[in-house]
Amino acid sequence: MDMRPAEELLKDWESEQQRLRQLVVDQDSEVWQSRPDFAGLQRVAGVDLSFIKGDEVNACAQLVVLSYPDLKLLYEDSQMVTLTAPYIAGFLAFRETPFLLEALQRLNGKDPSLMPQVVFVDGNGLFHYREFGLACHLGVLSELPCVGVAKNLLQVQGVHKSGEHQSQIAALEKGGDSFPLIAASGKVLGKALRSSESSSKPVYVSVGHKISLDTAVRLTHACCRYRVPEPIRQIGVRGRNVCKQELLLLFPRSECCGLYNNAVKK
Repeated sequence: MDMRPAEELLKDWESEQQRLRQLVVDQDSEVWQSRPDFAGLQRVAGVDLSFIKGDEVNACAQLVVLSYPDLKLLYEDSQMVTLTAPYIAGFLAFRETPFLLEALQRLNGKDPSLMPQVVFVDGNGLFHYREFGLACHLGVLSELPCVGVAKNLLQVQGVHKSGEHQSQIAALEKGGDSFPLIAASGKVLGKALRSSESSSKPVYVSVGHKISLDTAVRLTHACCRYRVPEPIRQIGVRGRNVCKQELLLLFPRSECCGLYNNAVKK
């Protein structure tokens, strides 16, 4: 765990975010992104960390790669990791990115032909306190197109869960409908998307890297069978059993059962 004084740590992290923020590409960078049916897109990935309630050290880093457009599993990787940075709101990337990057690097070492053409991140991108969330951080360091998809609204830069916001959600009539998340400055930081016909509760989409917001929203909808895009949903579906098995190796069975039963997704 990083033991530097909090003030020094935050100063260094803010400086690093500002430096890397300059490298974010918020426009389409790949040919397939401009095509109506995303022709040429063959592999989409999802990444996330699963945390153990009450344990600030151990987590499960997960990566899945699915085929597109049929969304069949091509590759999965789950590893128990030891966290080395504290949790501080707005700086989640410093806690999680190293392990997600390692998962992508392992895949590249095993089978480069399965490297994803775009990565869905369970978290935010430009929709962030300093417009540099986890999806941006991972995108810049991996040099891959990344999309941030959050299940809960981050109330930041003047965006609030207000009555107006709830009214906008209610006005989303069908899957694919969206509305912009506008900062107090007037800048659009992301969009709330009704991702499927079966769920009226939106997800919050923002640019990570090397993709435009409109394309990120369109692609997110295309990858949704349910509320959450399939690359992220599959992590939850497949990761629970893997993480439980890994916990059994770390802890006695009685202790592990309690930890696993209390495990929560961030």
